[in-house]
Amino acid sequence: MKNLAPVTISVINYNDRKFIFQAIESAVKQTYANLEIIITDNLSTDGTREEIETKVAGWEEERRRISGDSETNNPSVIYVKNEENAGFGRPHNQAIRVGRGEFFLLLNSDALLQPNFVEEAIKAFEDPQVGSVQAKLLRYDFDKGELFKDIEDPSLNRIDTVGFRVYKNRRIVCIGQGSADRGQFDKKMEVFGVDGAVPTYRKTALESIKLPIWDRKDKKKMNEYEYFDEDFFMYKEDVDLAWRLRLAGWKAIYLPTAVAYHGRGSGDSMAKNYIKIIQERRKIGLRAKYFSFLHQRLMQIKDDSPSLLFTKHFFPFIIKEIGAWGYMAIFERFTFKLIKDFRRLVPVFVEKRKLVKERTKITDADIEKWFE
Repeated sequence: MKNLAPVTISVINYNDRKFIFQAIESAVKQTYANLEIIITDNLSTDGTREEIETKVAGWEEERRRISGDSETNNPSVIYVKNEENAGFGRPHNQAIRVGRGEFFLLLNSDALLQPNFVEEAIKAFEDPQVGSVQAKLLRYDFDKGELFKDIEDPSLNRIDTVGFRVYKNRRIVCIGQGSADRGQFDKKMEVFGVDGAVPTYRKTALESIKLPIWDRKDKKKMNEYEYFDEDFFMYKEDVDLAWRLRLAGWKAIYLPTAVAYHGRGSGDSMAKNYIKIIQERRKIGLRAKYFSFLHQRLMQIKDDSPSLLFTKHFFPFIIKEIGAWGYMAIFERFTFKLIKDFRRLVPVFVEKRKLVKERTKITDADIEKWFE
């Protein structure tokens, strides 16, 4: 254990009784010895907040048994109880700040790890340029307690994602989403970035792209830093982080031997034509649509290259953008709220953009190759 790099797993709970205990158990049962698990509750009201507290000692005992280290003074399982629903990014940021890991695995409550997941995932970090690792995520049905199967061939599992792909029009999709697992993703490869369901990050990579948190009232930098953008309550935090890691010169690697299962709440396939894109969008809740739409535009202010966006990629981008705003205005009707929040946050993201540019190590030509 002494020679193993410490790994921290961060798990967030918010009224997730259907998933959370299975997710935590999959983290506790990892065969990797030098492991720390930080569980954060976002003021749950379904009884899970109290029930998790009763189970922490048992999980701690199980981790000591697996690690074979019964004398350590460092707890293996840490439970943090927030006094508000702090969303997705902020609790993970809390864990990254205090965790002792050299590598951080962020585990969605609706995801399960194979027992050797951590052992496999950290192998990719042997390359010092790798900042993040994408697992092979398979779609999981929590109601049935089994993997989703392909409709046409029930002998095959369904892919959830093997990483992010970004198009010239700035649409971001999960590679392989909804397709049958026919072995087409059985080789290690570099991807634009890693999905937020089960990502693993190098701590030094996260430190290299962190940004100061701003006090909105006093308009000055605070002494704390954010890795995930805390102005994003939910959705697009993982894409934004992936983009910033790319700009800072870090690689994102898909590793097929690191396998996990995910009960994704939205998005069945990586649809390409507009009819299918609309059909997929109609399956998503209005709140999720709102945050996703808003954060996509704010992220581009923060991370995108104007010279690429408004020259080489202008026509695919503007066609998609006109269609997206038109569809949103007619069918989703949160236009006024969105414009109000967008205008309020634009100055903040302009300031963040300056900081992102300070941390950028690559050229437009380097990032352009990732836009398909």
